[in-house]
Amino acid sequence: MNYFRTAILLAGLTALFMGVGYLIGGAGGATIALLIAAATNLFAYWNSDRMVLSMYGAHEVDARSAPELVDLVATLAGRAGLPMPRVFLMDNPQPNAFATGRNPENAAVALTTGLVQSLNREELAGVIAHELAHIKNHDTLLMTITASIAGAISMLGQFGMFFGGNRDNNGPGIIGSIAMMILAPLGAMLVQMAISRTREYAADDLGGHIVGQPMALASALVKISNAAHAIPNEEAERNPATAHMFIINPLSGRGMDNLFSTHPSTENRIAELQRLAAELGSRRAVPSAHQAQSPRRGPWTAPRGSGAGPRGPWG
Repeated sequence: MNYFRTAILLAGLTALFMGVGYLIGGAGGATIALLIAAATNLFAYWNSDRMVLSMYGAHEVDARSAPELVDLVATLAGRAGLPMPRVFLMDNPQPNAFATGRNPENAAVALTTGLVQSLNREELAGVIAHELAHIKNHDTLLMTITASIAGAISMLGQFGMFFGGNRDNNGPGIIGSIAMMILAPLGAMLVQMAISRTREYAADDLGGHIVGQPMALASALVKISNAAHAIPNEEAERNPATAHMFIINPLSGRGMDNLFSTHPSTENRIAELQRLAAELGSRRAVPSAHQAQSPRRGPWTAPRGSGAGPRGPWG
């Protein structure tokens, strides 16, 4: 059902894109719009991972600089039947993570130093399993495509103000152009967010199966959500179009599901993980999403060169 819903939403986003192009320039405008989208997606396909990792100042770690972290990723990737992804750390106090890459063979998992400082090993494994699930489900490529199409729609909406205002040229007219400039990007944003929320539920489910302890992931989501609402992510604030990539929205403090949220509410995600845990025979307790919880720290040190100091759980 999740895949069917995603396909429907992606088809709707593509139809909206083509419709905006048609309103601006008829059949020719739709064709030009499609060519622009193809070029944008081709560029994003090859370069999106490098761009976003550079945007967040992520640096790659290996078995020498972060042996326990890399070993944990390798173990979980083996469980998931995936090639070993590259592992990156972001020097950022907000606990969060994302995956990127055009396919499983060219994938990367990026974690903030705030994440490895605040989670215990089981919780961190749950987060990594969630990101590996995105890779296995090819969500990293899907979200790149939706972001590219949504950006192209916004760009076309702006063009409509200059080229679509004349009814004599089969344009929508000045009123129609203003409406298109406002409504087309809004519609694209809503569809993009709906796709993102759908894929988060799917990654939680598969991630729970990969790690084998769904409630460890649920506990991690509580900690990350609480901290993300209190600790700003300056890079994300400067680049809000990347918010959908993170395991928890790095921008908003609102935890409720709504049309303007890139992620499902933490409470709803935990409820789904509780159902999965029951199916798998796990009964690990989890605190309320509104209840602050002090992190359990393990006897580890931060990865060398991470700038995180001695508090992080990975050496």
